[in-house]
Amino acid sequence: MATTVDVPARDVARPPTPPRRLGTLVLLLALVVAAALASIAIGSRSIGLPEVWGALLDPPLDTDEAVIVRELRLPRTALGLMVGAALGLAGGLMQGHTRNPLGDPGLLGVTAGASLAVVLAISVLGISTPAGYVWFAFAGALAGTVLVYGIGSAGPGGATPVTLALAGAALSALLYALVRAILVSDEQTLDSFRFWVVGSLAGRDASVAWQVAPFLALGLVLALVNAPALNLLGLGEDVARGLGQRIWLARAVGLAAITLLCGAATAACGPIAFVGLVVPHAVRALTGPDHRWLLPCSALAGAALLLVADVIGRVVAHPGELQVGIVLALVGAPFFVALVRRRKTVAL
Repeated sequence: MATTVDVPARDVARPPTPPRRLGTLVLLLALVVAAALASIAIGSRSIGLPEVWGALLDPPLDTDEAVIVRELRLPRTALGLMVGAALGLAGGLMQGHTRNPLGDPGLLGVTAGASLAVVLAISVLGISTPAGYVWFAFAGALAGTVLVYGIGSAGPGGATPVTLALAGAALSALLYALVRAILVSDEQTLDSFRFWVVGSLAGRDASVAWQVAPFLALGLVLALVNAPALNLLGLGEDVARGLGQRIWLARAVGLAAITLLCGAATAACGPIAFVGLVVPHAVRALTGPDHRWLLPCSALAGAALLLVADVIGRVVAHPGELQVGIVLALVGAPFFVALVRRRKTVAL
């Protein structure tokens, strides 16, 4: 006679309740607002909140504080919000599609393709401003993703999470080798490229934000549309196919969203690590694996994290500043190690 074993209720993982998920969303939204206000008020010249409100609500005001807020900090904060949200969202999509907890948007060749395009734009065409090579970076990111998908789908099994990850790693290694070869032989290109590759919000005016905004908006829409399909894919491709999901369509939409989000973000600010890697893990612990909640919360958390890191970079190196990519590397690496060492993590 078969026997059954009762599992204690305390050992069964219970998904977060809808009120808890809604509370997480509201809390993250409040953090984004607070981080945005701090980004506008804090810098080499601190500006009080009354002056900030006056600069925002009274356009004719032409004091020094108003000019700093409107012309410098507001565009920088807006770009930080967009880029942070895009990277957090792209990270959640990447980990969901590859079923890889170490999945990062750069794994699809986005960062490597953008880096090679920027190096070529600087060395061949002499372009040296962020507004000038943002289109080249985006084109390179798109080309890198298309190549990875083409290589990963060439086998008999088509594009799978494993083949895409392997193709991305191989192509990224090749593209970075080409980047290094150009930089070694061209010192002037190296000087210009190093300011982009470190990852920064500084030096970007409102024109850069306007250039990438349409791509980020389209990527956001595709990502949210892709969320229900990701939940089905999490059950396994056979189960998802049996429930009527078109696997190829879900993969294509997800890949397009990742390319638009990460490509535009990388083009605008350079390669910024750890946001797409760490944020989905932290958010998943609060929302569970349901991508209908995970993706919006990852977008908010990514925006808040990037702005907070940018503010920290201005404070610790006052009156200068530390680039946001460096701050995130210093803060993100120990945080991710702590996540990996946790004995109990939320499954993908």
